[in-house]
Amino acid sequence: MLAAIVFVATTGCAWRQVPPVFGASWRTVYRRFAEWSEARVWAKLHRVVLDEFGSRGKLDWSRCAIDSVSVRAAKGGT
Repeated sequence: MLAAIVFVATTGCAWRQVPPVFGASWRTVYRRFAEWSEARVWAKLHRVVLDEFGSRGKLDWSRCAIDSVSVRAAKGGT
């Protein structure tokens, strides 16, 4: 599942385009992604990776960037 989710994230393909080589239907892959997102697995994994690299002295916080996206509010919201 993780490999299929990473495939979608890195290629930009639609969920329906998940190749059968991953051994699961696109619906199953998407459902797992949604469940893991709800459980905040991605945020926890990010923290674990940062902690691991930090403990090895592999993070250089003097060289970081914050990215954001501006999106028009639907129905005239702020």
